[in-house]
Amino acid sequence: MTGLTIDHGGAIAVDPDALRDVARRIEGVAARYDDARSALMRAHRVILDTPGFSAQVDTGELWSSRQRLARLHSDCQDTATSALLMADTYEYVELRAEAEMLSHTDPSTAQRLMRSADRLAASDDRIAGLAEELENQWRAERFEGLIGNIVTPDIYDDAFRIAALVGITSGFGKVHPGETLKGTTDRVSVTPVKTSSPGGAPSGIAGALKRMPVTAGAQIAVEKYSFADGSTKYVAYLKGTQSVGLGGTEPWDSESNFELYTEHDSASYQATLEALDAAGAQPGDEVDVVAHSQSGMIAAHLAMESVYDVQMQITAGSPVEPTLDDDQTIIQLVHTDDPVPGLRGGGSPEGTGSADSMVISTQGNPLDSPEDWLVDAHHLDTYIETAEEADASSDPRVDAAGEFWSDFDTAEVIERTEYQAQRVG
Repeated sequence: MTGLTIDHGGAIAVDPDALRDVARRIEGVAARYDDARSALMRAHRVILDTPGFSAQVDTGELWSSRQRLARLHSDCQDTATSALLMADTYEYVELRAEAEMLSHTDPSTAQRLMRSADRLAASDDRIAGLAEELENQWRAERFEGLIGNIVTPDIYDDAFRIAALVGITSGFGKVHPGETLKGTTDRVSVTPVKTSSPGGAPSGIAGALKRMPVTAGAQIAVEKYSFADGSTKYVAYLKGTQSVGLGGTEPWDSESNFELYTEHDSASYQATLEALDAAGAQPGDEVDVVAHSQSGMIAAHLAMESVYDVQMQITAGSPVEPTLDDDQTIIQLVHTDDPVPGLRGGGSPEGTGSADSMVISTQGNPLDSPEDWLVDAHHLDTYIETAEEADASSDPRVDAAGEFWSDFDTAEVIERTEYQAQRVG
């Protein structure tokens, strides 16, 4: 896999309602073709019934045009019918997946969703079979590109297979509703190390990823946007793992990786909360998140269980997929040759988040090269290159993501603070 793929994630290519809207538009086009065909038929009859008129007009070509319009009408009708069938199939997948997730936390809602899915399947005998085909195809292709590098040793393939297997079997790769971080963690200190006043909000997905902290030792940057009406919004930029050590002074280490993945509180998560508090964020404030690697797990729990209102999150190389509400948007950048997103277990068949949510996937390094020894597909710079390619695409969801930041540009004051966090005690 070398080309850029932008979809909703999982087995669902597009939002079912959006697909139904497309089908209705195609049906409208079909109706116009049918009107044109009828008009040609009437004209053909008038010409034939008018003495001497047929000698002045190529009635054979007129009849051929009518036949072409009839074929176009039929093609549009078939396309609209197929689009409606796929919309029902995608919704069936969504309903069943959501019911499965809620079966332990909200059995009554899960049963209601399953009844809706059953009614949908009963409306067309093809829906259940198509859904099964979609999910099987998704399962077969979700780890495409992760193994088989001709440059790296076989041990890499083995390690990458293990990552995928852990994601599938552990269940930790998908953060389900009601799953919150458990336990306590080490105390942390958070110190501001640099302040600045950006001239505006990020531009595009790549622009957001480029706003990561740049000061030596800083892992967190928080931008505070103050508006004329007195309201404020915040954007947190969170770096990925900074140390492979366990339990040292660096909170973004392997210990925090393990804790967050197994749904336990971590020093890095606590440091993020303290940095937001220091920046002035209050419960209920909008806090959007841009995160790399380990911090994708922090973003997931900020969105699902914190006191903040996370409307948008952009993650690159995250090892988990959150379960978001349909008014929360997530943009997930995933390199198919990066083992860390393999821990997501391929994500989920239904995807997550609003209709504008998307998974942007490609191979980080499509040409097998010595850089693969360093797992360069996981590096932030490589993900920024993918984001730049996505920004340059004409995908409407990418355009919508760019428009998300336009409101931030109306802020009267923008304050940016970079923080360095350390474990203490």
